[in-house]
Amino acid sequence: MALIVQKYGGTSVADLEKIRNAARRIKASHDNGDQVVVVVSARAGVTNRLIRDAKSLQAEPDGREMDLLLTVGEQETMALTAMALHALGVSAVSRTGAQAGIFTDSAHTRARIRKISGGDLREQLDQGNVVIVAGFQGISEEGQVTTFGRNASDLTAVALASALNAETCQILTDVDGVFTADPRLIPEARKIEEISYDEMLELAGAGSKVVQSRAVEFAKNYGIELVVRSSFNNNPGTVVKEEVASMEDVAVRGVALEKDQAKVVLSNVPDIPGTAAKLFQVLAEDEINVDMIVQNIGRAGKANVTFTIAVEDTYRAERAVHRWIEEVGAKSKVSIIDQIAKVSVVGVGMRSHTGVAATMFTALAEAGVNIQLISTSEIKISVAIDLAKAEEACRVVHSAFQLAREAPSP
Repeated sequence: MALIVQKYGGTSVADLEKIRNAARRIKASHDNGDQVVVVVSARAGVTNRLIRDAKSLQAEPDGREMDLLLTVGEQETMALTAMALHALGVSAVSRTGAQAGIFTDSAHTRARIRKISGGDLREQLDQGNVVIVAGFQGISEEGQVTTFGRNASDLTAVALASALNAETCQILTDVDGVFTADPRLIPEARKIEEISYDEMLELAGAGSKVVQSRAVEFAKNYGIELVVRSSFNNNPGTVVKEEVASMEDVAVRGVALEKDQAKVVLSNVPDIPGTAAKLFQVLAEDEINVDMIVQNIGRAGKANVTFTIAVEDTYRAERAVHRWIEEVGAKSKVSIIDQIAKVSVVGVGMRSHTGVAATMFTALAEAGVNIQLISTSEIKISVAIDLAKAEEACRVVHSAFQLAREAPSP
């Protein structure tokens, strides 16, 4: 008998029939003798609707109230899933993040997990129950409901798998695994059988929506094997695991596209030591994640600083930057361009293969795609481009590295 954690994403529980389908899969695992903990997301579209409702009332809603509002989606799903299991004759109980003993810091809408007590999950499992836990939420030491940020039900699943010493953590979604690109954008994209934690982390951070980046980071730190597979069939999925030597045989593992990006341009920035430190400290204090950063060569004691952020952070970023301008007494000007996308190539093989950047940039140039910003890591190259060219750029880069699956023989 094994203890397994299964996480069902929003598209896998989007309506009642899909919830019934998930319940049948859960029942099959339970009937096999496994102890099963299930983590569920809000049904597809629910969280976006709640956010729209909140922002129609207030441009920047209070974080505490947003947390209380957004946890509704996952709690609806957990209760409905328990009911679907009851209808199949399976004993099941649902638990909120707080009831599962997931304790966090006090950063509303962006909380980080501090510890997991597990609540009564082990007791319920030992009694033969399936336990369904609402994803993406916990409770602070002060007793306040908190959430972990968008798409963070994956993090709940991985964290519970670690706390409960689960044998495996299955991320069930609407695709068969991790692909060389989004198969909905590039139908000929190839499924990857195995991928390293580092590659998956870079792909997730670059826009791949299959597994949330913080979940991958947690899995890597605690050695949790992830299996990403479809909730609608029994096809083998993708195993996310420690790197092995053979993974370096391939220069590029996959291409990721992130559309929801914005570019912030600051002109007339004082070109003196400490200026950048103060700027990005202010952004960090407001918990704004900055991606690509470029500072030009200073002239006449002034420089321009450009960086990218998520579109959803533009309001808070603009407010933070203006606060920095007042604090340092700068005469800087701020402009924000939100029609930006990021295309990235990822692969541990970049460490030992040359010419990756040249191949990528040549493909983009031949397609008439202008590169606005570039950032690199040991196993990733990312470029910021115009949003209108985003999908075409992804296709040409995927093709340039010959990542498509082989065509069937005639």
